[in-house]
Amino acid sequence: MAWFKKQKPTGSEVPPRSKSSEGMWLKCNHCREIVYRKEVDRNNKVCPKCDYHFPISVTERIALLVDFGTFKEWDAELSPQDPLNFHDTKSYKDRVKAQQEKTGRKDALVIGEGLLEGRRVIFCLFDFSFMGGSMGSVVGEKFCRAIDRALEMKLPVVLVTASGGARMQEGILSLMQMAKTSTAVAKLGEAKLPFISILADPTFGGVTASIAMLGDVIIAEPKALIGFAGPRVIEQTIKQQLPDQFQRAEFLLEHGMIDMIVERKQLKDTLSTLVNHF
Repeated sequence: MAWFKKQKPTGSEVPPRSKSSEGMWLKCNHCREIVYRKEVDRNNKVCPKCDYHFPISVTERIALLVDFGTFKEWDAELSPQDPLNFHDTKSYKDRVKAQQEKTGRKDALVIGEGLLEGRRVIFCLFDFSFMGGSMGSVVGEKFCRAIDRALEMKLPVVLVTASGGARMQEGILSLMQMAKTSTAVAKLGEAKLPFISILADPTFGGVTASIAMLGDVIIAEPKALIGFAGPRVIEQTIKQQLPDQFQRAEFLLEHGMIDMIVERKQLKDTLSTLVNHF
């Protein structure tokens, strides 16, 4: 037995916890430094120490890229089914329902039309908060519907990805979306309509292996993680240590996998310039 005992303070001795201090600080996912939340918010959710771009919501992304009040969402009512009757620790139906209640969305992709510096553009935006932005049958269908409308209206398409990849609960049906969405992008190319892809942190799996890397111009946010499999899986497979900063946007730019890295505060102006050029 220990020669001392740590006594718990009584109720009257417990110092009150300040509510104002809760959530005031963040740990950066890249440099691991503790940063002041309000300073990050003022800086467009960018780390003031290392320039890492924190993930932002679809609503924040729309406010960042689309002219105020001009975004009109399409097909928001499309909801996934459970054709495989999939169960792991809980049923797929229950998981989807919980995610819909948490996010207020039916699935992980938001599509619609808005103005970009006065020019009509179709936007497709992944919501990472919905099952990791995973691509299932609804995501594929909504993306293809957006492309069909772009072909009909002859408008450019901007895609913003933040995804863990294909949705395992839909099995082969989710993997089929890689071919389905890639075919839709090919139609844009045949019609000579621009397709610009913006890779946010993180973009992985089947989304990277299909539509994310098919843009006429591929843009990444600084220090975004982009790849197919995670670095730990790759190291275990090839039995070699990976290079420093492997799968970061800067590494991909250096090796010709993407076209440019653009800071969040300059993203709208860059998009506008590209769309006008095309």
